[in-house]
Parts: sequence; C-alpha cells; structure tokens
Amino acid sequence: MSKKKEISHGPVIAQNRKAWHDYFIEQKFEAGLALQGWEVKCLRAGRAQLKEGYVVIEHNEAFLVGTHFSPLTSTSTHIKANPTRTRKLLLHREELNKLIGATERKGYTLIPLQLYWQRGRAKLEIGLAKGKQAHDKRADLKKRESDREMQRVLKNR
Repeated sequence: MSKKKEISHGPVIAQNRKAWHDYFIEQKFEAGLALQGWEVKCLRAGRAQLKEGYVVIEHNEAFLVGTHFSPLTSTSTHIKANPTRTRKLLLHREELNKLIGATERKGYTLIPLQLYWQRGRAKLEIGLAKGKQAHDKRADLKKRESDREMQRVLKNR
C-alpha cells in the first residue's frame, strides 16, 4: 500500500493544456531537467512551449523531445542555441522502471504536462497517458457544457 504523494510546485513556466483534451492522464511523475545555461535563462523569461513535446525512453533513460525553448538574443552569443534539442530527464530508477513497464503496454505514452520552478530548479511534470478517441473528446465537451449550464442555473437562482 504505497501512498501517492501529490506534486506541489512553485511558479508555472509553461503548461500543456492540449494534453488534457487529447489524453486520459492516468498517473503523474515529477522529473528534473538537464539544461544548459541559455535554456535556464529562457525559462526564467518564460519562453518555453510544451505543446508538441513528448517523452521517449531509450537505453533506460528518459528524454524530452519536441519542446521549444526560445533562446534570448542577449544570452547565447558564443553558443549556437538549438531550441528544439532533446533534453535528458532526471528520474529515480524505480520511477523510470515503472515508466518503462507502462509504456511497453499497448496504448500508453508519456507526455509533458507542466514546466515549473521548485526551490530554484526547473521541474517537469510528465503524465502517463492513454490517447482519447474522437467520441471520448465529444463526451468531455458535452459534460463540460452541461456543467457550465448547471452552474449558470444555480447562479441565477
């Protein structure tokens, strides 16, 4: 009986709102990021996008692929900055083993949900997710609309 700890975090740098629309998020994990200096500076400026990103596991290591960190012109003068480079994720071995086992099962994928600061370090919340079909997305929209309508009716009473 393991206790699930809720991830508490500081200021949010970037969110992947589309992930909640396209996937059922089954479980969340917190990972550190191995970053270069110019990347940290662009995160402090809030210039990151997670929308197109995903996580791959290769050789028992996790990597963040497809995210875009826009380099600042003033910081990367001596380095050729690659905004979409693959970044290594820092996870505990037991978490990594769980993720490897889950992604090998049919239909599971790892997607970035949020990028945030925690005690001065950039952290990434990744979700173990299963893709939604079109009818699932329609059902979610219908449920959201009915909830809004109920709130409207209750508010007007």
